[in-house]
Amino acid sequence: MQSAAFSLSPSPSLSPLKPRRLIASTTYSPPSRFDPIRAFSSSNDLDSNNVVFPRRSWSLTSASNSSLSRPWNPLPPLVSESKTTRFEVRATAVPESAGQGEGKSSLVKTLELGLLFGLWYLFNIYFNIYNKQVLKVFPNPVTVTAVQFAVGTVLVILMWTFNLHKRPKISGAQLAMVLPLAVVHTLGNLFTNMSLGKVAVSFTHTIKAMEPFFSVVLSAMFLGEMPTIWVVGSLLPIVGGVALASVTEASFNWAGFWSAMASNLTNQSRNVLSKKVMVKKEASMDNITLFSIITVMSLVLLAPVTIFMDGVKFTPAYLQSAGLNVQQVYTRSLLAALCFHAYQQVSYMILQRVSPVTHSVGNCVKRVVVIVSSVLFFKTPVLPINSLGTGIALAGVFLYSRVKGIKPKPKTA
Repeated sequence: MQSAAFSLSPSPSLSPLKPRRLIASTTYSPPSRFDPIRAFSSSNDLDSNNVVFPRRSWSLTSASNSSLSRPWNPLPPLVSESKTTRFEVRATAVPESAGQGEGKSSLVKTLELGLLFGLWYLFNIYFNIYNKQVLKVFPNPVTVTAVQFAVGTVLVILMWTFNLHKRPKISGAQLAMVLPLAVVHTLGNLFTNMSLGKVAVSFTHTIKAMEPFFSVVLSAMFLGEMPTIWVVGSLLPIVGGVALASVTEASFNWAGFWSAMASNLTNQSRNVLSKKVMVKKEASMDNITLFSIITVMSLVLLAPVTIFMDGVKFTPAYLQSAGLNVQQVYTRSLLAALCFHAYQQVSYMILQRVSPVTHSVGNCVKRVVVIVSSVLFFKTPVLPINSLGTGIALAGVFLYSRVKGIKPKPKTA
């Protein structure tokens, strides 16, 4: 009996090994983590022969709470958890923001370029309108051109004074190299104003569509750049269209025609000289700086010629004696000069952002816009055959701007 009673009643020393307590202590429950330190501290209630605790920690929490279990890991991590977390956040965030940044940057650049083209055309239209109005009542193109260079020089000085554009440091050698460019630039603008004073604005710009012809001839003569068959083919409609428009032009006169032709020759000579001179390292400078220096030098060159040829005729006393509205002449002359300098500056800004071919196409479109605007504003009589000649010439200019970049295929042996 005693032995049976002993075997049926559990001993107090074995109480921690009751199945209920053993199941309760080993059954998994949803707490946030398993704390091995707390489990180890409670091992006094359990038999070490029946319960074995792991030597590693199995953390179910985030990296920020893993510091408590780190001593139980026998191997140190190869990469710190904080760095891994930062790397993961960065990898998911960068592509999306980069794509949005590139899209916004591309859109801003497109809008900026469109605005520059619009300003280029607008300034050119107003320059031709105001300039023609001044030359109608004050037929002194030398004085008008000198006034335009004077206003441009004031703008250049203000631009350098207020650091709107970096003031260049020019050496004597650079000035000597820029001097031929300033001479042909002065002549080009002077001949353009002479033509505008003699014939309609639309006819002057139709003749100036011949610029590619002079560019090809001068480049072949002085630079050795022989044109391709495609370029020569594009010149045919230009020459033919200008000839057709000239024959049927109501305001045609030889002084206006040859002045526009001389403007083509001098302007394209400036471009050829720029390629020939500015390739030298000591003469290199950006386009806006080059144009600014040329403007100042043009005023210095033309001022004494103006005084010698016209005297001082742009005074209020002279204009009043000629029966002109002084305020109107001064206002239109100032606006024409401002627009002249502005459209030249914007043209160089566009050239810094696009290829020369794109700039040439834009220049062709600008000429079309100026011709149409001047015809509408001044109500210039235009015959259908005259419009056809102008259209053929401008189509040739557009074709030239597209094919002049085509290089001939190299000959194979």
